[in-house]
Amino acid sequence: MKYSVAQIAELISAEIVGDPNAEITTICKIEEGVPGGLTFLSNPKYTQYLYTTKATAAIVNKDFVPEQEVPCTLIKVANSYLAFAQLLNFYQQNKPRKTGISDKACIAPTAKIGQNVYIGEFVSVGDGAVIGDGASLYPQTVIGDRVHIGDRTTLYAGVKVYEDCHIGTDCILHAGAVIGADGFGFAAQDGEYLKIPQIGNVEIGNHVEIGANTCIDRATMGSTRIHDHVKIDNLVQIAHNVTVGEGTAFAAQAGVAGSAKLGSRCIVAGQVGISGHITIDDGTIIGAQSGVTHSLKQGVYLGSPALPASEERKLIVLRRKLPELYQQYINNKKNQ
Repeated sequence: MKYSVAQIAELISAEIVGDPNAEITTICKIEEGVPGGLTFLSNPKYTQYLYTTKATAAIVNKDFVPEQEVPCTLIKVANSYLAFAQLLNFYQQNKPRKTGISDKACIAPTAKIGQNVYIGEFVSVGDGAVIGDGASLYPQTVIGDRVHIGDRTTLYAGVKVYEDCHIGTDCILHAGAVIGADGFGFAAQDGEYLKIPQIGNVEIGNHVEIGANTCIDRATMGSTRIHDHVKIDNLVQIAHNVTVGEGTAFAAQAGVAGSAKLGSRCIVAGQVGISGHITIDDGTIIGAQSGVTHSLKQGVYLGSPALPASEERKLIVLRRKLPELYQQYINNKKNQ
């Protein structure tokens, strides 16, 4: 990587305050800046580091006014965080990618393999599977029979995709993700559990990212559906027959029980638990560690059971006062 500040500014439509010819050779954190480094400032908590950073240039918001001399060139944009993300994407896309098929891979004769793919060591591709153009399957990935992997989709090491599942184009599945394992379906019978065969599949749309060791279970019948542009963090569990709407995002350790339906552009924070067979409206935000036991209209929710955020905040204040109120009650009882 070697670009001038002027070239970078052109990529993100930025204004330069300082040396447009300064050379950028790496990307760095603002508090760990190095000569030749490009960094950014979006969180005001880190402003102090801008005055001491050794980075060559920093991306800042257009309305940023320094309170003292800044030792680096400033690249001013409307949204520094977004601009830096765009540059990271540009950097990632221009990194050389692996191509070719390892002689240690096991590919069924009936599988269809696209052009310019990468298939690493000890990858297994099943009968009737389709691997799209430009797809990347890293070592020890397992692709089941009749699985469809879309163009330019990347599956990192150890991803397992069970039979009949479909994954769209431009997706990223991180190491250890499991797509299409059996849903948790059992029927009680004479004190034991009779397994209900899970004969459906998982359908994943385009531009979806799935974190490491996340599990998305196949449907009992029909499909578990993850729509376009969904972003799922590490260690998330999506149960059978769940539907996740377009652009919804999950933070780590969230879990969704069977047949729940989440709308588009929802945000599900870390360690949220969502009960089965409920519906969550488009644009709903669920705070960390909330427990959702009933369907939710659009809004912001906190707590367990999840309540509208304004109600839960009032309850938090009251709960903090409970020890004091209890002691008052005890004192009153003694004085009676």
